[in-house]
Amino acid sequence: MVGAVPNVRADIRAYRTPSGARGRALRIGLALVPLSLTLVQCGRAPSPAALAASSQANVQVVGKTNPQATNPQVASSDTFEDRFSAPQFKERFPSASESFLQRQMSDFSPKRAVQQQPAPEQAPYKVASLEPQVPFKRPAREDLTTLVSMKSSAFPYFGNNPASDAPFLNISKGDRRGHRSYSGRVFWQDETYNDSRVLVHVPEHFDVRKPGVIVVFFHGNGATLERDVRDRQLVPKQITDSGANVVLLAPQMAVDAADSSAGKFWQPGGLKRFMEESANHLARLTGDPDSARAFANMPIVIVGYSGGFLPTAWSLEVGGVSDRVRGVVLLDAVYGELDKFASWIESHRTGFFVSSYTHYTARRDRELMSALRRKGIGVSEDMDGPLRPGSVVFVETGDGITHRDYVTRAWTRDPLKDVLVKMSATPSLALTRVASTNPSASSR
Repeated sequence: MVGAVPNVRADIRAYRTPSGARGRALRIGLALVPLSLTLVQCGRAPSPAALAASSQANVQVVGKTNPQATNPQVASSDTFEDRFSAPQFKERFPSASESFLQRQMSDFSPKRAVQQQPAPEQAPYKVASLEPQVPFKRPAREDLTTLVSMKSSAFPYFGNNPASDAPFLNISKGDRRGHRSYSGRVFWQDETYNDSRVLVHVPEHFDVRKPGVIVVFFHGNGATLERDVRDRQLVPKQITDSGANVVLLAPQMAVDAADSSAGKFWQPGGLKRFMEESANHLARLTGDPDSARAFANMPIVIVGYSGGFLPTAWSLEVGGVSDRVRGVVLLDAVYGELDKFASWIESHRTGFFVSSYTHYTARRDRELMSALRRKGIGVSEDMDGPLRPGSVVFVETGDGITHRDYVTRAWTRDPLKDVLVKMSATPSLALTRVASTNPSASSR
């Protein structure tokens, strides 16, 4: 069949202008020649010569399309790599300006005409936008009031009573140890002197970056931190309502007992150790570990109510940080230790001293006033003026004021709040007022 092609072409040259039936037959025969060549190959394997020719043609095509090829002999044979080249890196991992077309399963499912329901109207809110349609407002921080156990708190205490230089736990019954007070009553260690917790209060407006003060509150006899200091005397609330940049530390003294023992605050450096430990707790509670140094150097105001006079006096005398104490407030609390209070007032003229009293402590308050005047120290007997460095104020309250309610009602309602407001009005006392006073705040 292949050999017949030249003869056909010769016939074509012999009859260039065919006509009639012969011409039509010749044109049909010429159209069938390529089809006959194809049918001859059906059912046969390709010959080696044909494969070689095809491979050589591929080499020529590669040489033409990729003139930079360094090894043109790679394509000299028809290999798997020639026909199916390995994917390039750029085909698997697009550049920064490219991306793969992401398709979902829904792209391959039959399309159905679905009536779309209108989405409910919602207020637009963009969190990641540079210009959010609804501005994000950080929720306000709330007051933090909690109980924290501290090793340096007043109790448990296994040392001596400095008044007698005898062991504080001076009585035992079986395995129990206890303390016999001056009145002869016995308080057991596991019931009365085993609570190491401290009431910590941080107002929502407190800012450690601004000048502030740590108030150390020593409660009186027959008290607990939650029932009395927090809920009845409202000490944390008074601090918040003052608007002053203040935090509170109130250690649990003798639990619900008629006892004024100072525990670890009797020991030299007791208050210093307490303040050092509390600095780390305050830094953790406020969420800024780096603020521990600021708390460790912050000025202190000691407030002693009733039986709290004893740990107050010993903290001023042997606490180890009396220079950090910027002020002392005694609320119907001068039951003794007059020499310790007079010594601190005389040697710390940059601080202030306030003692408010009822008829229960009037005699000793007047003795202390007389002793200070003999030393040439001026004394004021009202709280109408501002508090300044060196201020010494004694305020007697009337018969309608009860000792039990003295923390919330003395010369005024919320006396601790009043002291902090007056203190923050004097920049030299190193206290910033960072929030306005709540005029509607009431006390019990």
